[in-house]
Order: sequence, then structure tokens, then C-alpha cells
Amino acid sequence: MKLKNILISQPEPEDLEKSPYKNLIQKHKVNLTFYKFFEVQGISVSEFRKTRIHLTDHTAVIFNSKNSVDHFFRMAKELREVIPESMKYFCTTESIALYLQNYIQYRKRKVFPGNQTFGELIDIMTKHRDEKFIFPCSDEKQTEYTKLLDKSKFKYTKAPMYRSVPRDLKHLSLKDYDMICLFSPIGVRSLLQNFPKAKEEVILVAAFGPATNKALSAAGIKATVIAPTKESPSMAMAVENFIMGKDSGPMIDQKPKILKSKTSLRKSTTSSSSTSNDTPATTPQRKATKSVFTSKAKYKQLMEQKKAKAAERRQIRAAEKARKLAESEGLSPEEVTKRMEAAKQAAATTTRATKTAAEKTAKTTVTKAEPKAKTATKTTAVKKTATRTRATKKEE
Repeated sequence: MKLKNILISQPEPEDLEKSPYKNLIQKHKVNLTFYKFFEVQGISVSEFRKTRIHLTDHTAVIFNSKNSVDHFFRMAKELREVIPESMKYFCTTESIALYLQNYIQYRKRKVFPGNQTFGELIDIMTKHRDEKFIFPCSDEKQTEYTKLLDKSKFKYTKAPMYRSVPRDLKHLSLKDYDMICLFSPIGVRSLLQNFPKAKEEVILVAAFGPATNKALSAAGIKATVIAPTKESPSMAMAVENFIMGKDSGPMIDQKPKILKSKTSLRKSTTSSSSTSNDTPATTPQRKATKSVFTSKAKYKQLMEQKKAKAAERRQIRAAEKARKLAESEGLSPEEVTKRMEAAKQAAATTTRATKTAAEKTAKTTVTKAEPKAKTATKTTAVKKTATRTRATKKEE
């Protein structure tokens, strides 16, 4: 599909030639307009002090954006708190990790970048569970990030240090653009605030991240292009694939591996509990204490019974196959019945053999178990007589 004008709800990159949008401009001759849909305003020190959060009480920081990096160190400076050198930094992407060089001396031992999503960062954080994390973020009540942290059961403190405020976009006209690229739920909120009839506009929308896609679907707007995916990890690649008519595939799941393994484990336990009819799902089953000999014999007996049932099924199938074959050859009904009987007899010989084998194993288990039971009764009788003799001797 041909796209001429695209509105990107982000500030223009400092070096557009080195950015991933360069290919869209040069190869596909697309006009890009960069305009941020919201402003980030820092929370004042007096307002932050009311939360009674101390930065130095924590041993690790979680950064999900460059804004969180800027406002964390701004707050530390205004509070006059010295960040210790032992502090660890966990960043969602490598670009955020490299951005830390503006404030600290970059060391691999204390900076841990993720690949793309917040879920991948949580998998890295699991190796450092003893740390006390602080999460500098916006003043929103609950986000996808905090939900994942709560589910993963980390010791962390949510520290609101900035707020996102929608900008005035009325000077822009949606009719001038073929597509709008949105990157956050606040961008969706800004779009709806400035253009209440955005649903009615015939315009394509691209969404980056599951939270943005969720906000769009809640507003009744369908996202035509989604990112990040395996084929298109960035928004620029997703738009390019859409222009070229390629399928971008499903969005990358932000759920960490820990939570995925927990859900799969929960499913397996529920399925196993549902199969057991004797005991409820909540109470665990206790294995009955049986000798190895008897359990092996019982196993053999069960296997022989299964074989017998399978042989019966084969007998039915063979008769059905003979009937179909006879009908296809155009034989008379009498000849068809003869063939079916012959097939049944051939299969019956195998079933008899398997049934006799099953009966033999059942008999052997009974005969082998009988002497064991007799010996057990003998031993109990001997023990009883011994105790009686001891009692009589004591009385004398």
C-alpha cells in the first residue's frame, strides 16, 4: 500500500540520517512529520517528599525510558542525595543503558540492559531478587509494568517523579496524513482529547506496544500496524513491511518466562487433578505403599488387558475393511458376509491368544501373592507366642 504522509507522535531524532526512519524517506519516498503528543512535567521536590521515599534506601533502579533516567537524577540532585557507586541499574533497552553515561560511569557489572520488552528485563532481574528495587515512573495509578512486577513478586517501590500532560494538537489536521504512529496510552488519550471524532476519520493507525494497542481498542479504534513483532521489532520496520505488503506477525508477548512457566505448571496441575475422580483437586494424593513385586505383576496384567481390547478393535476394523473391499469388487451379499466372517475369525485368533496371556498373568500374581500372605500370618503367630512366653516368665 502507498503511504505519502505519516504523522509520528514522537520528537524528531537528533540525527535523522542515522535513525531507522531514513529508509522510509529515501526508499519509499514518504513524508514524515514528527510531533510529540504530550509533555513530560517533573514532580516537585515538596510533592515527592510527601511519598516518604528515600532513594538511598534502595540498591537497584529500574528504568523503562530516558525520561525516567533524567527525572531520577534530577530528583537526587534536588533532594541532595548522593547515589552510591554500588547502585545497580536495570534498563529495558540498550539505548537507555547507554544514555546512563550522561550521569554515571558506565560499567557492565552494575548496568543490566534488556533486549526489547519489559518482560525480558524481569527475567534478568530474577537473578538479583535480593536487591531492593526503585521504579521511577509517571504518576499513573497502575501500568502494564507495575502489573508485571507485582505478579513476579519483586521487592520494589513505585516512585512517581513525573507526569505526562496532553499537548494542544488543534493546529494539525488528520486529513493531511495517511497514517498516525502512536507509542503510548497517553498519546492515544491526547489524540482523543484533541480530536473527539478520530474514530470517524478514515486514517490508518499504527500502535507500538501492547498497552497502546489496548488503549486504542478501548477507544474503539483498530490498529492496522502493530509493533514490536519478531519480523519488525521497531515502528519504522513495521511501517515499511506494511508498505511492502508483508505480514508483520503477532505482537511480542511481554510476559516474562517465570510467569509463563508458572501458568504452564498451573495448567498441568489442574489437568492432573481433574483426571483423578477419587480425591479433590485441593488435597494431594498419597501414593499407596506397595511392594515392587506386586506392582510389576499388576502392571503386566493391565498391559495384557489393553492388548486384548486392542485386538477386539482390530477384529471390528478388519471386518469393516473386508465388507468395503467386497462391495467395491461388486460381489453378492452372501460372498460379502463370508469374507467378513473370515476376517473376524482371523482377528479372533489373536484376541484369544492375548486374553489367555492376560488370564495367565492374573493367575500367577494370585499364586505368587498367596505364599507371601501365608508367611506373613506365620510370622505374626510366632511373634504372639513369643510375647506370651515372656509374659509368663515375668509372672513366675
